[in-house]
Amino acid sequence: MPQTKATRRPPIHMIDSEADALTNLALSAQGRMPEVSEQLLQEIARATIHPADRISADVVTMHSTVEFIDEASGADRTIELVYPREADISAGRVSILTPVGAGVIGLRTGQSILWPDRDGRERKLTIVKVRQKKVAA
Repeated sequence: MPQTKATRRPPIHMIDSEADALTNLALSAQGRMPEVSEQLLQEIARATIHPADRISADVVTMHSTVEFIDEASGADRTIELVYPREADISAGRVSILTPVGAGVIGLRTGQSILWPDRDGRERKLTIVKVRQKKVAA
């Protein structure tokens, strides 16, 4: 299959309330982290938005546990995607305001994306498995 823009940025899906919260978060972070803020805003802008009860269980949403492969290193990583205040890399909780966090949001199991890392190098991330976590209200 030839490389196309669709391969670079596959279709993504987001929950309506999360898209709103993430937009506000990205806008508030523009001064501190402009690159990742802009990446996240671009992902939100191109996402198909759904009510929470209509999002597929295999889509990466906030508080999902995501297993993915970094094709450049071959590393298989499992993270929980969280808001910045909940982030703890030693516990595997990665902030949405990181290159990896902004890159995996909205992807489905089996999808890949070419995404810049903290050093600006493009990496191919492939989603292996998504597990949803119920968050207490």
